[in-house]
Amino acid sequence: MKYNIISGRKPQEERGNPTKIFGNITGLKAGQVKRLENLYRRRIPQEVVVTPELARAITEISLEIRRQVCTLIDRRGNIQFVIVGDSQMVEIPDLSRHRSGGTRLRGLRSIHTHLKGEELSRDDLVDLALLRFDLMSAIEVNEKGLPGEIFIAHLLPENGSGDLWEKLTPTNVHNLNLDFTELISSLEDEFVRSSKARAVKAGRGAILIMCHDGRREDPDDYMAELIELSEGSGLSVVDTIIQKRTRPDPKWVLGKGRLSDLVIRAMQLDADILVFEGELKPAQIKTITDFTDLKVIDRTQVILDIFAKRAKSRQGKIQVELAQLSYMLPRLIGKNTAMSRLTGGIGGRGPGETKLEINRRRARDKINKLEKEIKAIGKERGQQRSKRVKKGLPVISVIGYTNAGKSTLLNTLTKSNVDARDMLFATLDPSSRRLRFPRDIEVIITDTVGFIRDLPKELLSAFSATLDELKVADLLLHVVDSSDPNYTTRIEVVDSILNDLELNEIQKLVVFNKMDLVDSKTLAERAKKYDAVTVSATDSSTLFPLIERMEDTMVKIVKGGRKNKPTVLEDYR
Repeated sequence: MKYNIISGRKPQEERGNPTKIFGNITGLKAGQVKRLENLYRRRIPQEVVVTPELARAITEISLEIRRQVCTLIDRRGNIQFVIVGDSQMVEIPDLSRHRSGGTRLRGLRSIHTHLKGEELSRDDLVDLALLRFDLMSAIEVNEKGLPGEIFIAHLLPENGSGDLWEKLTPTNVHNLNLDFTELISSLEDEFVRSSKARAVKAGRGAILIMCHDGRREDPDDYMAELIELSEGSGLSVVDTIIQKRTRPDPKWVLGKGRLSDLVIRAMQLDADILVFEGELKPAQIKTITDFTDLKVIDRTQVILDIFAKRAKSRQGKIQVELAQLSYMLPRLIGKNTAMSRLTGGIGGRGPGETKLEINRRRARDKINKLEKEIKAIGKERGQQRSKRVKKGLPVISVIGYTNAGKSTLLNTLTKSNVDARDMLFATLDPSSRRLRFPRDIEVIITDTVGFIRDLPKELLSAFSATLDELKVADLLLHVVDSSDPNYTTRIEVVDSILNDLELNEIQKLVVFNKMDLVDSKTLAERAKKYDAVTVSATDSSTLFPLIERMEDTMVKIVKGGRKNKPTVLEDYR
């Protein structure tokens, strides 16, 4: 069997065929079609999977036309669909009007024929899961057109073995002794219990997927970061999958077969979102969404969503909206309704424009407007920076990988109360405070948005006004989480971003934070390698070596006259 997801082909009835027979009836005689229509008149007892009489009726006609015949039967014993396939498979029509989802099964069982007496195929079992049939069964058609053995499978709730379905022992149709009503009732009860035991605590259930092509040294680290990002955006991670491939499938990313397994897993775990670690192409999002009927997003979208939730200031909100629109514009495709809020009203309907064209035009207009606002904000912040420079106040910018402890360090140094939660991207808006050193030198110290590897280019562009704060810094405090086992990678990521922003010429001091979580010998070796200072940002008593290093640097800068530092806005814009 095969569920017709991708082709968009309509069943016979929807194409104007008055017979109610679905599928391939081309070439059938009028009498054969009539016999297929008469199957709708049959009704079987609710507790019976299939009666010998119905089984014989479909096997006889199946042998005669040399095509598979399928009936979909509801729980009252009524035949809802009669479908004709070819000798190898049957295509299932749209079943959206029949219930499904959550802990409930479809309320339909599939009874179809196999002309060669083969067991349930892979396609049969995938359809069982994708369509959440009550049962999937195939009846052997013997050489005389009589029913032979019946092969039956049903879905399983989440279990320790990881099995997705259970195949029952094949038996002759005449010897089938299975109480269908009792079986389905117990199955749905188990699905309910399993769902309650698993109880998604917060947000929507998501499966995280990474296609590993071998170029990344530590795929587990990438997945761990994606988990933290997803949870930070409000998703509940129910499963993670790292698929090893030489290269991602250009259409399906993981491959169609693996994706089928993934859909089944999602159904088992009540997951309705697939999150891909790599950035997806617009065509891939559409193809995978159509195939799985699940929401499909990538890492970039998760990061943008986090920024959208955390943005508090007007500047932050504008920057995030610009980044989101820049990301979504090339992904506006025929069935995409994400931008529908931008359409409608006076001027919302151009002559001859399709809704897709309207969406794209509105998105571009909005992007242009936001870019102008960002430019105005950048000019305003530039003027503020220019005033600080004219006053001769040195500037220290705190940078580092997200959640390394930058805001906590700023708070402890300046006795401030900047938001410093233990989460990725808690800080989006830059915060500036004054700091006076013992030698009576006063500086401006600024907290900035955290960096992350593969930072979406849309965010870098949208946050240009914020990142401009770094351009007038006299010293960059690069805060590193010393307890992170992948701290070297984090350092390399930050250095790479600084290089992309053309900030690698600014003097930098590495600060290993969370010293209390690493043994002293290891920490001393790391500090020596990077000429770094070690601190615990939550403990002010550990900050004296850092303050001394910062003060010494500032004294040299002040004595040196702060050469090559901009004095007016135009110098650095």
